[in-house]
Amino acid sequence: MDFLKKISKFILTKQVLGTVIVIVIAVVLGHILNKIISKSLVSNQKTFEVKRRKTIIKLLQSIIKFIIYSLACLIILDFFGIDTKSLITSLGVLGLVIGLALQDTVKDFIGGVSLILENYLQVGDTVTYEDFTGEVIELNLRTTKIKGFNGEVLVIANRNIDKIINASQKKANWLLDIPTAYEEEVKKVEKVLNKVINDAIKDKLIFEDSCYLGINALDAHCVNYLINIHCDQNNKYNIRREILKRVKLAYEDNNIKIPYNQIEVHHGKDI
Repeated sequence: MDFLKKISKFILTKQVLGTVIVIVIAVVLGHILNKIISKSLVSNQKTFEVKRRKTIIKLLQSIIKFIIYSLACLIILDFFGIDTKSLITSLGVLGLVIGLALQDTVKDFIGGVSLILENYLQVGDTVTYEDFTGEVIELNLRTTKIKGFNGEVLVIANRNIDKIINASQKKANWLLDIPTAYEEEVKKVEKVLNKVINDAIKDKLIFEDSCYLGINALDAHCVNYLINIHCDQNNKYNIRREILKRVKLAYEDNNIKIPYNQIEVHHGKDI
């Protein structure tokens, strides 16, 4: 019985019970605040763009988590008799020293904050870093995560953001050569290509400034007709494939030939 009393007394001490309560409150409070932030920003459709809201939500959740856990640690240390006021003062001086030693980390933090203020990157943007192209899937205070088209994930420090090319800040532009047989009438081909473009605009597949530009080249085996496609940057590859598919089907419906390389063979006596 004495052993159980000692255990109960130990568990009910401020150091043990208080620590457990503070940790539980910190976790629950963090979870509740994260949900409140997420719901309030998502429901406010007029204030933020969709991708920017996601970025701000992730950033705010990271900041709140850091603040709550830091306060919880200070309270727990106070339970154990540690002078938190002196500790905070010491940490201030220590923080200055660490800040000088960890300048890159500080730059990462500043870079993460500036990303939101300047709206340079957002979750869902298609970006290129050196030879790596992918979609921004996570934006933190120190790092940015980019997921490639093959599923690989690149993590880069926010201080290197100035080296990232953001392709989602403007619409994509495709210049597509459409190879066509020489024997096809020019007016007929132009009419078909213009119809393909107009139908794609009506279907909201491409933007209204997309157009047929004219004959681009007279190659050895075909005439190249050029079309200019403006579309959503984030879906440009799918749209390009869809436009080429529509051109192929339109050519088939109108009996327009798409040439392929041919080789003429002559016997010596026939030359």
